[in-house]
Amino acid sequence: MTAPLLEARDLHKSYGDRVAVDGISLALSPGEIFGLLGPNGAGKTTTVSMLSGLLSPDRGEVLVDGRPLAGDSDPAKRRIGLVPQDLALYEELPALDNLRFFGALYGMNGAALGRAMGEALEFVGLADRGKDLVKAYSGGMKRRLNLAAALLHDPAVLLLDEPTVGVDPQSRNAIFDNLEELRRRGKALLYTTHYMEEAERLCDRISIVDAGRTITAGTLHDLLRLLPASNRLRIELEGAAELPLDEIRALPGVAGAELSSGAERRLIVDLSDLARGGAAVLAWLAARGAEPVHVASERGNLESVFLQMTGRSLRDA
Repeated sequence: MTAPLLEARDLHKSYGDRVAVDGISLALSPGEIFGLLGPNGAGKTTTVSMLSGLLSPDRGEVLVDGRPLAGDSDPAKRRIGLVPQDLALYEELPALDNLRFFGALYGMNGAALGRAMGEALEFVGLADRGKDLVKAYSGGMKRRLNLAAALLHDPAVLLLDEPTVGVDPQSRNAIFDNLEELRRRGKALLYTTHYMEEAERLCDRISIVDAGRTITAGTLHDLLRLLPASNRLRIELEGAAELPLDEIRALPGVAGAELSSGAERRLIVDLSDLARGGAAVLAWLAARGAEPVHVASERGNLESVFLQMTGRSLRDA
């Protein structure tokens, strides 16, 4: 197994009586996107601040290339790029001047900095807007420039804290394309979000966090396996055939069943095995003369996993 580029071991951070991070551990390997998924206030930004060396943990440690990160001035921080949730840009300056400033902070200058600035703007699709003032940019363009600034020094690890907040769908997809390309180039990316759709699309592994703690972690497949029912059938019915729910619940591959009591007869069946359970339910209905007029299936998702683990909705937490 490839050694992690960045590792967190049992991180803790409190502010007075409020515990922000309570024992979070993770490891980032080359060529992967690791998702940190949780509601606002779950401790994601505090974790990123400790991983980047901006904040010292009360307990635990951060390792870069297997070596403990030794404070804010550790040269190992040059291996890390940070895309903060709050835009780190000077809006009264053109994009090129913003990048020149951030490049200088990394000790870059001259032709090397010029090449890096051009490559970063080209990468995020802003090569033709480099001389424009940042205040004239859309929200999505500012987010992309924020990413470009973090890439100037060609970091091995990229920490992205809610990088799509407030952007339009086109810019969001452009950012996703950028991150997937960085993964192909062998970068290790940490991606924090409270949008389950983003985590499902982008992340190779996902850690679900809540109230500063890791609730569960694994691949998307691993996490969906935690659900008692990984799929659901919604079946609209015609006719007045009797439908004993106990018989449906006893079918192979079925984890549960409910029948709506409204004007439209709708059978909702939770399935632990879509192939076996779906076929068994439809055969059972046919044998009893029940006529499905519409059948739709939906897969479990990370929202369901969060609800299963915490008893709360991810969106409402």
